[in-house]
Amino acid sequence: MSDVADRLGVARSTAHRILAMPVFEGFAVQDRHKAYRPGPALQAIKGSQAAPPPDLITIAHPHLQRLADAVRETTHLMVLEGNAARFLDGVEGPQALRVSYRTGTLLPAHVTSGGKTLLAALPADRLRALYPNGLPGHRTKAPKDFETLMNDPVSVRRHGYAINLQESERGVHAVGACVRDRTGTAVAAVAVAAPSVRCTRARLAELSHPLLTTVQDIGQGL
Repeated sequence: MSDVADRLGVARSTAHRILAMPVFEGFAVQDRHKAYRPGPALQAIKGSQAAPPPDLITIAHPHLQRLADAVRETTHLMVLEGNAARFLDGVEGPQALRVSYRTGTLLPAHVTSGGKTLLAALPADRLRALYPNGLPGHRTKAPKDFETLMNDPVSVRRHGYAINLQESERGVHAVGACVRDRTGTAVAAVAVAAPSVRCTRARLAELSHPLLTTVQDIGQGL
């Protein structure tokens, strides 16, 4: 903090307030000695997290369209951005009552089905680094603590997909799975989202079958 204060020519109290926002946004973290270090968002920019292939959306979109037509529900494409999920593309389902696509939206990864699968693909130490201050608060039924989140990858890896039961938005259920490139690296996720009134947990399990085929097809095309 004294280095920041000296460089900016401000008081330490002002430097403390200035650094609060980079910490909040994940660009900086404080270690056990209270020194500031690069945070997960900055590390992602520097390339410690695999950047999505530049042709990802172009390749994925036809598959999103076919999946939406087949299951008659909305499909999403997203990538991990720090500890959040960025929605890159989507195709709305054909039914009158449907979930809207969220292209451009940034949501906490741990409340989205696709985000959960991307978090589950990370080594435990990198997953912990994304949440130096524990899980951020959210208005829905998201995991209440970090240890609960740490247990999720076991289930996700066993089944190959993750579910979201009204955790990101009331009245919406979703199932998501990772897109892996030919090296096996998780570079994105695809989710199928539907109104909860017609999409039970059993229905999500059924939707996982065409979803897993779709993410494999996208991965082969990268």
